[in-house]
Order: sequence, then structure tokens, then C-alpha cells
Amino acid sequence: MKRNILYSIFLILALVSKYSYAQTEPFKGYRIEGEELIFSFDKRDYEKATTDHHGSILDFEDLDIQNVVVSGKFNNWSKHKWKMTKVDENKYELRKKLSDFTDEFSWEFKFVINNAYWAEPSKRYGNAVRAYKNGYRLRSYNLKFYTAYPDKNGNITFTLNGYDTARKVILSGSFNKWNEDLFRMTKNEDCWTLTLKIRPGEYQYKFIVDGDWIEDPDNPRKTINEFSGYNSLIDIKAPAKFILNGFLDAQQVIIAGSFNNWSEGEYKMTRTKNGWADTLMLSGGKHHYKFIVDGKWMEDPDNPVKEYDFKGNVNSVCMVK
Repeated sequence: MKRNILYSIFLILALVSKYSYAQTEPFKGYRIEGEELIFSFDKRDYEKATTDHHGSILDFEDLDIQNVVVSGKFNNWSKHKWKMTKVDENKYELRKKLSDFTDEFSWEFKFVINNAYWAEPSKRYGNAVRAYKNGYRLRSYNLKFYTAYPDKNGNITFTLNGYDTARKVILSGSFNKWNEDLFRMTKNEDCWTLTLKIRPGEYQYKFIVDGDWIEDPDNPRKTINEFSGYNSLIDIKAPAKFILNGFLDAQQVIIAGSFNNWSEGEYKMTRTKNGWADTLMLSGGKHHYKFIVDGKWMEDPDNPVKEYDFKGNVNSVCMVK
């Protein structure tokens, strides 16, 4: 009888673990900071390495690391080009600009030790994907990077209230090419949540509750999709700081732009000791703007980036990324 009780407890704990698991930590092998993609290698994360020679498998602890290289689809799997910098006795890093990558969803990569040995990531990592060679499925895995990823310190938290009896809830959207497994949400007392680090911009998304796709019931913004249903919409914004130096004798300075339909009274700037300043929360992408100094419209004199609009006017340009 006691054995049956212990077995039942074990089974319950196993089920809870299976259905409450969520990918809450940043993915392995990289992080994104502003406009930079930072590849990060920590030798403590790896147990095995392989070579191209007959697919030999080595214990990682047997390797005397002399250098580490990032190798992936973005550099034709070169073992020499993208050499990393040693940060401490365990970690190496390499910084690249996100603009260096043309398709933010398709890049797979691995780390190469001493220009010869492939570090093999665990299949348990949230961004581990099965490796293929010449169309054949291999026993090894590659890492993959996404511009949206789970991070407890991220900039957006998705919440689905209720659904207490659901076993699994997935967040799927345009930010991960509608992947049906990647972003598993965490069950809390009365809701499901997941916090992401995601670049500013407008995205479509849905929740998958035990296999059923639903819109976000607490988000009134939505758009029709190709299945004659609806996807929920979210606009991730980021702070954009505007500064106008000088003009200390002005009575009022206003920011007007494409982000507020060129309103002449919505955003009034604050006077500083050197001029005027204001910070606005803007959507990702390109925005045109001008300053209105005591009723007179002017471009930003300290911003060399300017463009014509469709009406032939020249405006200053702000990029939010």
C-alpha cells in the first residue's frame, strides 16, 4: 500500500513537471542587446564534441581549448572566420550587428573548438534543432537564434487568464514564425504567462491551449488572417529620446511627426539647461519628425538623416529598433 502511494505521488509530480515546464531562460549560445547579437560560449554547457572524421565523439572535458569559433549558415559553416574573444576561464564572446543577418529566423550555428571539434549542444536546450547533412538527419543538434526569446527581464509579458484545467499553453506568433512548440507558457495561480525579449514592432499572435488555437480574449486589437479567423495584435514600443539644443529664449517647443499624425500640441518638450528634451515611446521602424519652436516648423539641426515625404517636405528621421 505504501509503495502504491509513493508511486502515485511520483506519477503526479512527473505530470506536473511535464505540463508546467516553460522556457523561461534566455536561449543558449547568444543574447541580443540593442542592435547587437552577442554569441556566447560557456564550456560548462557542453559534454560532448564531434569531428568530421567518421563522426567521432569526444568527451568535452578532454579538449584543451585554444580557440573558439562561431560557425553557421551565415558564414558557410567556416571553422576559421568568426573567432571569439575569451572573457574568462570558461566563457568566450563574439559581437555582431543584427543588420549583418538578412533573415532573422533561419540561422543555425555551432561552436568550433580549435578549428576542428564541433561542440554538441544538448537537445534539451530551447533553441536546439536537429542537424541535417545532405538531406540526411544526423544524431547531433545545432543551435538556432531568434530575435524574440524568453527572458524574465524582457520587455513584454503575455498573459492568458483562466484555463485552469489546461495541461499546456503555447504562445505562437509572427515573432517566431508561428512555431507550435517553442514558447511554452508558465501556469500561475489563475493565469498563464510568458515574458519575452522582443524587438520593437507590430506582431500578430495566438495562444494554443491543449492544441486549440485561440485569440487573446483580453486584447481587443486583432486582424483577419488567411483562415478567415482572427489573430491578436500587439505593438512593442521603445523609448526614443529627442533633443533640441539651444533656443533657450523660446516659450514652447513641440515635437510633431508621423507617429502622432503631425499633431501641433500633443508632445510638448521640457526645457533643460542646454535646450529642450523629451522621450517618447514609439513603435519599431522609421519615423519622420520636426520641431515646432514658438509656432515655427524646423528640422532637427543635429540630425543629419533627412528624407522627403510624399508632399515634397523635408523631415528629420528617427529609427526605432
